Amino acid sequence: MHELNRRHWLRVAAVSAGAWAMTPWLGQVEGQAGKGTEKGKDQPAAGPFTLPRLPYAYDALVPHIDARTMEIHHSRHHQAYVTNLNTAVAGTPLANQSIEQICRTIDQVPERIRTAVRNNGGGHYNHTFFWEVMAPNAGGQPAGALLEAINNIFTDFVTFKNRFKEAALGRFGSGWAWLVVARAEGRPTLRITHTPNQDNPLMDNSGVPILGIDVWEHAYYLQYQNRRGDYVDAWFNTVNWRAVSDKFMAARG
Repeated sequence: MHELNRRHWLRVAAVSAGAWAMTPWLGQVEGQAGKGTEKGKDQPAAGPFTLPRLPYAYDALVPHIDARTMEIHHSRHHQAYVTNLNTAVAGTPLANQSIEQICRTIDQVPERIRTAVRNNGGGHYNHTFFWEVMAPNAGGQPAGALLEAINNIFTDFVTFKNRFKEAALGRFGSGWAWLVVARAEGRPTLRITHTPNQDNPLMDNSGVPILGIDVWEHAYYLQYQNRRGDYVDAWFNTVNWRAVSDKFMAARG
C-alpha cells in the first residue's frame, strides 16, 4: 500500500509540474492572434486610464499590417503608455480629467510631471485614436461631406493621399502625421500636419484630429523594416473612412 501511494503521489506531482511548465507557454499563445481570435483584453485598472479593447483581431489587418506587430503595438507599447500615465497622474487632479482635456492643457501640467504626462498621455490618446481609424476590409476613399471637403481643399483625393504621405515621410524620426479640422477665419477647414514623438494637434491647438498614422518604427518595422513609404501605402488600405467621416462631422460642428 505504501508503494502504491508513493506511485500515485509521483503521478500527481508529474502532472502538476507539467501543467505549471505549460502555463507561460499557454499565456504566450493566448496573447498571439495568428488564428484571428484574439482582440486584446481589457486590462485591470491601476488608475483612471485603461487599455481599450481592439474592435478587431490582431490579424484582421493582414496583409497590410501583420498580426505580431499589432499584438506588440497594442498589448505592450500602448499598455506601457497607460501604465506610465496612471503612475504620473496618481494623487493629482489630472486623475479626474479626460485624456483629451489633459492633451489640450498640457502646458498647464505641473513641470515635475509634464514630460511624463506629455509622452504617455499623448501615447495613450494617439494610439486609442489610431485603433479607431483602422478596420479590416477597409480603405478606398471617403464619401459625402468629407470627400467634398477633401476635393475642395486638396483638389482631389489622390492629391490628398500624396500630400498626407509626404507629411508621414517628412516627419524625421518618430512621430505622427495627421489630418485635422482647423479654423480659418472662423470657418472649418482641413489641414495636414505632423508632430514629433507622442505629441498631437490637441497639444498645440492646431486642430482636431480626424485621421492619423503612427510612423514610429514599432508600428511597421517587423514587416516593412526601413520602408516607411511602403508602410504608408499599405496602411491606406486599412483606413476606416466611415469612422473618419464621423470624426469630421463632429469636429466641424
